[in-house]
Amino acid sequence: MQIDWKGVFPAITTKFTEDDKLDLPLYTKNVEIQIKAGIDGLILGGTLGEASVLTTQEKEILVKHTVEIVNGRIPVLLNIAEGSTREALQQAEYAKQWGAKGLMMLPPMRYKTDHRETVSYFKTVANSTDLPIIVYNNPVDYKTEITLDMFEELIECSNIQAIKESTRDVSNVTRVKNRFGNRLKVLCGIDTIAMEEMVMGAEGWVGGLVCAFPAETVAIYRLVKAGKIEEALKIHRWFLPLLELDLHPKLVQYIKLAEAQAGIGSEFVRAPRLTLVGAEREAVLKIIDHGIATRPVLPDYLSL
Repeated sequence: MQIDWKGVFPAITTKFTEDDKLDLPLYTKNVEIQIKAGIDGLILGGTLGEASVLTTQEKEILVKHTVEIVNGRIPVLLNIAEGSTREALQQAEYAKQWGAKGLMMLPPMRYKTDHRETVSYFKTVANSTDLPIIVYNNPVDYKTEITLDMFEELIECSNIQAIKESTRDVSNVTRVKNRFGNRLKVLCGIDTIAMEEMVMGAEGWVGGLVCAFPAETVAIYRLVKAGKIEEALKIHRWFLPLLELDLHPKLVQYIKLAEAQAGIGSEFVRAPRLTLVGAEREAVLKIIDHGIATRPVLPDYLSL
């Protein structure tokens, strides 16, 4: 399956039962609601997917199950966030075997690579597979910036096709487009500035709060791309307090709580993460419940 690299790609959460097992029925429910809302692809094993605490066997189960239930309707991607090139190569091979249609890739974890090492890492993995790749550029959280000069070398690999733009600098969309034109597609990876980046030419949105509010997320994307900025802005202004939950170190707990309140997920996370308690939980619940109570009536965005 060729990936168009446009639209909304949820960084889907991994659903757990109370006794810390994969909750595939609840996960399936969420995925089907996402697809009905109009998403364009799914990314498994990201930060929101709690990939760092998943076993390889669990990743295999999740990818194969997702491929089965999606049944070709949208592409399924697996995120690679490893400490070594050797393990990244293994994960890319697994992704292909399990049926994933693409990869999202972070720079090496824990060790901060320099320019030469970063480029070598991405190229080595890209040259080992024919799966299309979106490179996740998030220097704020992961400390390694993938610069435009690095991308100049990376585009020698034809399957490096897109950027998950998470530098927090909206103008970086223009820099990428000025330098690379249509060679690299840009998908915003920061919920709070996704609308702004799409107005500036980003082709898509790798979302977090979409896991709890898929219809509203897809509506904003489609309205912006249809030039209906004022209509999109009304939804965005309602959405922003919820989108800000994506920026916190506990984004997994916050977004899972939002999924639970929206009726399409649960709060259960895997240790060392713990579910929210006390004043913190009440403060986050207040934001979520107000958002749910004041949800806007959406236009017929699916027909755009």
